[in-house]
Amino acid sequence: MATKIHPTAVIDPKAEIDSDVEIGPFTVVGEDVQIGAGTKIGPQCIIEFSTIGKNNLFTGAAYVGMPPQDWSYKGEHTRFTMGDNNVIRENVTLHRGSHATNLTSMGSGCMLMANSHLGHDCRVGNNVILVNSAAPAGHVHIGDRATISGLVGIHQFTRIGAYAMVSGGGMANQDIIPYVIARGDRAKPVSLNLVGLKRNGFTREQIKSIKHVFKTLFFHNLPLKDAIARLRGENLPPEAALILDFCEGTKRGIARPRRSAAALETAVND
Repeated sequence: MATKIHPTAVIDPKAEIDSDVEIGPFTVVGEDVQIGAGTKIGPQCIIEFSTIGKNNLFTGAAYVGMPPQDWSYKGEHTRFTMGDNNVIRENVTLHRGSHATNLTSMGSGCMLMANSHLGHDCRVGNNVILVNSAAPAGHVHIGDRATISGLVGIHQFTRIGAYAMVSGGGMANQDIIPYVIARGDRAKPVSLNLVGLKRNGFTREQIKSIKHVFKTLFFHNLPLKDAIARLRGENLPPEAALILDFCEGTKRGIARPRRSAAALETAVND
């Protein structure tokens, strides 16, 4: 099968492009690019210094592997990588790593909606959604199946846990633990993402354990390290223990629920 490359596309002669790849008009594939089978690239994209897996869709005008927006970057050879079955919509920008780690990476099954941005040195897991104009800054880590809603900004070096959701317009500057819904300027958890957990096949017992960890961490009037120590003494399932692992790995601090009666009622009764 011949590669379907529009005659107006510009392709670096050393690019490694599978024979089952489609490339649209006025797209530029530059230096040090590898593209896997079944990938479709729409018009007016620019791709460089990137490894792209199989069956990805770029609808058009995406900028992939662009230099990092980092004053300390001096042209070092760095990269962007993604897995398979991702959807990259219009005007998305995906920047390659800086000299700090040399790599920005994204897993498989993700959807990055129009105008979203992934900064340098980010690590994005599988099945992550970035809604329109979501903007993780450099060095952000996003866990599997997290959802970053529209117009969300994420501060450098902040982590978003697996299955978490940051609500539209939120601004995250501290780590958001797995499984929660967070919202607001300086986003804080407001509840567990119970709908997301059920949709992803978590059992009633698993959800019960996650609720127990959430309440112990934030609503038993314990310092965080003491709450973690207490929970470590229990026989928690791996899904619940993941929250403790996440908390112990924080560098920017853990975002905690606002201590209001409404927040307490939501956490206890969900």
